[in-house]
Amino acid sequence: MQLKIMPKKKRLSAGKMPLILFLCQMISALDVPLDLVQPPTITQQSPKDYIIDPRENIVIQCEAKGKPPPSFSWTRNGTHFDIEKDPLVTMKPGSGTLIINIMSEGKAETYEGVYQCTARNERGAAISNNIIVRPSRSPLWTKEKLEPITLRSGQSLVLPCRPPIGLPPAIIFWMDNSFQRLPQSERVSQGLNGDLYFSNVLPEDTREDYICYARFNHTQTIQQKQPISVKVILVDELNDTIAANLSDSEFYGAKSNRERPPTFLTPEGNASNKEELRGNVLSLECVAEGLPTPIIYWIKEDGTLPINRTFYRNFQKTLQIIQVSEADSGNYQCIAKNALGAIHHTISVTVKAAPYWIMAPQNLVLSPGEDGALICRANGNPKPRISWLSNGVPIEIAPDDPSRKINGDTIIFSNVQERSSAVYQCNASNEYGYLLGNAFVNVLAEPPRILTAANTLYQVIANRPALLDCAFFGSPLPTIEWFKGAKGSALREDIYVLHENGTLEIPVAQKDSRGTYTCVARNKLGVAKNEVHLEIKDPTRIIKQPEYAVVQRGSTVSFECKVKHDHTLIPTVIWLKDSGELPSDGRFTVDKDHLVVADVSDSDGGTYTCVANTTLDSVSASAVLSVVDVPNPPFDLELTDQLDKSIQLSWTPGDDNNSPITKFIIEYEDAMHEAGLWHHQTEVPGTQTTAQLKLSPYVNYSFRVMAENSLGRSLPSEASEQYLTKAAEPDKNPMAVEGLGSEPDNLVITWQPLNGFESNGPGLQYKVSWRQKDGDDEWTSVVVANVSKYIVSGTPTFVPYLIKVQALNDVGFAPEPAVVMGHSGEDLPMVAPGNVHVNVVNSTLAEVHWDPVPLKSIRGHLQGYRIYYWKAQNSSKRNRRHIEKKILTFQGSKTHGMLPGLDPFSHYTLNVRVVNGKGEGPASPDRIFYTPEGVPSAPSSLKIVNPTLDSLTLEWDPPSHPNGILTEYTLKYQPINSTHELGPLVDLKIPANKTRWTLKNLNFSTRYKFYFSAQTSAGSGSQITEEAVTTVDEAGILPPDVGAGKVQAVNPRISKLTVAAAETYANISWEYEGPEHINFYVEYGVAGSKEEWRKEIVNGSRSFFGLKGLMPGTAYKVRVGAEGDSGFVSSEDVFETGPAMASRQVDIATQGWFIGLMCAVALLILILLIVCFIRRNKGGKYPVKEKEDAHADPEIQPMKEDDGTFGEYSDAEDHKPLKKGSRTPSDRTVKKEDSDDSLVDYGEGVNGQFNEDGSFIGQYSGKKEKEPAEGNESSEAPSPVNAMNSFV
Repeated sequence: MQLKIMPKKKRLSAGKMPLILFLCQMISALDVPLDLVQPPTITQQSPKDYIIDPRENIVIQCEAKGKPPPSFSWTRNGTHFDIEKDPLVTMKPGSGTLIINIMSEGKAETYEGVYQCTARNERGAAISNNIIVRPSRSPLWTKEKLEPITLRSGQSLVLPCRPPIGLPPAIIFWMDNSFQRLPQSERVSQGLNGDLYFSNVLPEDTREDYICYARFNHTQTIQQKQPISVKVILVDELNDTIAANLSDSEFYGAKSNRERPPTFLTPEGNASNKEELRGNVLSLECVAEGLPTPIIYWIKEDGTLPINRTFYRNFQKTLQIIQVSEADSGNYQCIAKNALGAIHHTISVTVKAAPYWIMAPQNLVLSPGEDGALICRANGNPKPRISWLSNGVPIEIAPDDPSRKINGDTIIFSNVQERSSAVYQCNASNEYGYLLGNAFVNVLAEPPRILTAANTLYQVIANRPALLDCAFFGSPLPTIEWFKGAKGSALREDIYVLHENGTLEIPVAQKDSRGTYTCVARNKLGVAKNEVHLEIKDPTRIIKQPEYAVVQRGSTVSFECKVKHDHTLIPTVIWLKDSGELPSDGRFTVDKDHLVVADVSDSDGGTYTCVANTTLDSVSASAVLSVVDVPNPPFDLELTDQLDKSIQLSWTPGDDNNSPITKFIIEYEDAMHEAGLWHHQTEVPGTQTTAQLKLSPYVNYSFRVMAENSLGRSLPSEASEQYLTKAAEPDKNPMAVEGLGSEPDNLVITWQPLNGFESNGPGLQYKVSWRQKDGDDEWTSVVVANVSKYIVSGTPTFVPYLIKVQALNDVGFAPEPAVVMGHSGEDLPMVAPGNVHVNVVNSTLAEVHWDPVPLKSIRGHLQGYRIYYWKAQNSSKRNRRHIEKKILTFQGSKTHGMLPGLDPFSHYTLNVRVVNGKGEGPASPDRIFYTPEGVPSAPSSLKIVNPTLDSLTLEWDPPSHPNGILTEYTLKYQPINSTHELGPLVDLKIPANKTRWTLKNLNFSTRYKFYFSAQTSAGSGSQITEEAVTTVDEAGILPPDVGAGKVQAVNPRISKLTVAAAETYANISWEYEGPEHINFYVEYGVAGSKEEWRKEIVNGSRSFFGLKGLMPGTAYKVRVGAEGDSGFVSSEDVFETGPAMASRQVDIATQGWFIGLMCAVALLILILLIVCFIRRNKGGKYPVKEKEDAHADPEIQPMKEDDGTFGEYSDAEDHKPLKKGSRTPSDRTVKKEDSDDSLVDYGEGVNGQFNEDGSFIGQYSGKKEKEPAEGNESSEAPSPVNAMNSFV
């Protein structure tokens, strides 16, 4: 379906035409191209009320267009104005504008009047508005004598301005002699009439230069009124004599200066009226006097004030409503209110209206024989009267036209002809003004023409409306059709909108909307076409918007703004701050996508907007920058309510720098005792600006305040003034009073002295008092200076004393002090604990009991009991080292305790001593006890030597800590296959006197894992593990008789190729069927590589072979072939060597000749070991203690004991760090521990404890001398046998 616009025509019925027809004809009216004949149209004219500057030439504008070009004429005050007769008046060529040259001669007043311009051609005449020309005036103030005004403080005052009446009205303002505006406030303000109103006067209102100025903008002149002198006198300045000499007239008004409720200065009375014209600004004013100063409020009765059009001026004394309309009529009430009362004034507002258009007449273009209408509709208050003119002449006296008919505000035309062309004027007027509208009727017969330029290119952003113009003209009115594309496809109404001016609208333009569009205009006189082109562009988008930022002053902030746009458009990105340009400051840096602000200051806070513009669209995004910082310091510190022990401090907060203050911190300085040192006094919430502070006597206070917000604390304020409090007696006594003797015959009394702040006055001293607790002696007292210690001599040993220390100064004593108990000096205990006996719990734990020492014999504070115990040494060790004594201390009055960590199978001696604050008492008699056997430690080392095809020899060293008599060794072993899976476990018992054992009948080329441990009568000890591999010796292995019992194959072949692989070697076996005495070879290589096969010759006709030197974890390919003429090969097989394992590598030691040599060396070493073993056992006993590796002793059974059963360990001598137990070395040789001590190995003198279930809680430390290394404890050089590691 094609889109068309067609003029809506209907025949007139009974001489009438429906209104819809006239509307359509009016709306369809088009501008007539200037190359066609048309009546004049006024295009420009001066305003109706034209105020001119009398110092410049007068220019009255009148411009018009038409075809042929119109001629112009003027009337002045209703009569023809002949410009040719006045040499000062000229008309601009081709225009109707008048220029009156009054600058050379003449006066502006001569040309005052009402002017009207007429533009005329053969088709009609258009007229302008009546232009009232008046020169501006700025008259001087009339001279007047202004008497000085004297009035009492608190009275009201009105200073009149009464400016001269000028044209236009003057702008009024009040200034002083220095041309500085007078300050205004709720109390003092200027009214709409220019007067200056004082609700009440104050002494500071006294001055002699209250001057009212009137500024006349048109002439750019300012007129000045005579200065007014005002003197305000306080009532208490007037005495009766002065008051008697002053007449009533010398005072302004008669109101007293006492507080009073409001009264209105303007307007007067309770009600008034106000009239305003529609469209103007409605200004209502209420000014009230009173004391205190009244506040003004506004309401509208029976309605609400319009939100977007209401403004309050002049401290709410003026209410303004802009663009006022009839709906704003009504009663408005202003309310003046202060603490003593309230009054109100009602203003009744009436809104009148000069005429305004509802439908102004429009030019009408008709073709001969067509019908049409001119409509002129206006409104106003009161309703305007409508009158018509034709070519500037009232239509009643204008030439008759049979084609027109006047019907009130409408002229109806029917069957028009060319002579019907004319210009019609519609005049709508009431008492407040008039409207004049020109509209022509132009009768033309013209074929269609399209006024839009051909091939116009339109560029539109996608998803936005596209408007394609097709401005046209024709008479009769053409119909418009739009087509898209070269084939002329019709445009459908459901997608497109065709406007009556010919414009095609695409409501939402998409990418497929681009292309060529054709506009076709048709009427009965012809057809016109025009093509336009549409391009659709991608919208500009901000894909990364700037984000809200809060930064601290002095830091750097960055805003990001990334823009995506159509590639054919060039965007420009600008940054704005608060909708204006960025400051011209080097701190602002703009690059492609970022705005960076360095060294941010307070003024940088605000809204930053990124604006991306192209020729087609514009997008923006904004972010707010808040600049924050720690608060500024408070200021204006003031001390009030000064009392002996309290004072009020007030202050003014500094700027919070956009982060609310959370609290204030108050500090004080004592300039008398600690000058320059500030102490914390108190804190108050951030909403509080005063604080009641508690004070101490005899302190010279200064205060300062700091503010704190979320960013931190401000700098301190300036210090307040100093305030010295009166002296008083101390209100507290010294703390930490103690009485301890430093010698057996003295008592040392100490205390923590008061500081200067706590002294409360001068002359601080202390009264020290003491007496024996259990005697009847009186208190002995002494007054000492400001010290912290006093020594009482000649006291009996360790006697309780009652002590008190009281502070005093020149004013008096502190309150009675508290009494504390102390003791005179201690002496060493005199008696040892008795009845000491030992109960051995197990091989590492013993329980000791003793009787307590009488308290009198302790002669001091009982600290506890201390057990000394030590292990008996064999004769060889006793010669080489001191006996090491262990110490275990039990706190308090305990009478038993546990000795943990003992060496099994050992001989111990102990004694017990009591301990007080002075030291230890005498030792109890020694007690001897024995620990039973325990399980041994693991053998010191385990070595695998002499590996052969089917045997392995094990050598080992006995445990370094047998912890008893060894009964036997336990050897367990099991094979490990190529996938590291364990085989069956074999258990073997070996006599205790053996240190070497050979295992036979093992599988060749097999890895074995060994588990080896020693055993006493108490059980089996920890085990040591090792692994070894039996070897492959080609010379010593006989091939299996593969052909026995089998019939030889006619065609020889090699089959059943199998591979058993380890880390670096592989055993290859196969089956052969064919002639005997065949020599074989093995070829192998890395699987998947292109390298040549490596070839190995097999000795004899064996059907197996061992490949050596392979790489661990590598895939190999292998095949077996036959030498000679009957050469043939097997199928290939692929195998993978095992992963690499530490210290498992093939060595030359696996060769037979080397094994024999190593066996001889091993035999020699075995003999040496036997000799050493015999010498070691000559001492009768093994050292029995070895540090257990993180395992609890299995023989320690749970026990229930009293608190403190286990004590604190220490040495009898000074402490030394203890050597850690050695661990199994990497070569798998377990070495003997470097120490055979017992509890020494638990730590390096570190305190420990056992709890009640027998775990270690005591304090332990030890001291021992380094023991010479014994033969079986030294670290051996690795034997060649150790290097004989076999295949993995």
